[in-house]
Amino acid sequence: YWLAKMLYAGEDPRFILRRLIILAGEDIGLGDPMGLVVASSAAQAFDYIGLPEGIYPIVEATLYLATAPKSNSAGSYFKAFQLIEDEGKIDVPQHLQDANRDGHALGHGKGYQYPHEDPEHFLPQQYLPSGVLGTYFYQPSEQGHEQEVKQRLERWREAQRRALGIESTQDIPDLPQDTIQEIKHKHRPSTTT
Repeated sequence: YWLAKMLYAGEDPRFILRRLIILAGEDIGLGDPMGLVVASSAAQAFDYIGLPEGIYPIVEATLYLATAPKSNSAGSYFKAFQLIEDEGKIDVPQHLQDANRDGHALGHGKGYQYPHEDPEHFLPQQYLPSGVLGTYFYQPSEQGHEQEVKQRLERWREAQRRALGIESTQDIPDLPQDTIQEIKHKHRPSTTT
């Protein structure tokens, strides 16, 4: 209904498609990762064929996204951004640093374990800086695809806690919407006059 109303009122179809892509990333996310593919493909198809037939990819994307499992867990990015802004510079663990050329002589990459040699393609080595080890920014929902992600992530986190001797963990609480809006504003391109 609302799609038809917007198009009837003369809304630019490309504006609608941009909003569908945002919806797919922000409100559907890993609940159904194909949502972003469908929305992006609809925008590309519309640009290729235009109106009137271009309405079909817009309708398809709208219906797909309206009926997809929803998850806003991609917003966990803002928790990490806020922590980085609050903490300042924190070094990358040495075993994760680039060991090419001069880095090898500095000890970069020493002790790194290649995860793809493991059957699950995961090894419980340290991936975060020591100051935030055991901090969880991302909490998968029970929606759609994320149910599977949640189970896998729980196994990996438990293996990492055991291997690294992590005694306590911390879930970063969701940020207030005004803080998220401030962070989004920092991502806007600067304008020069």
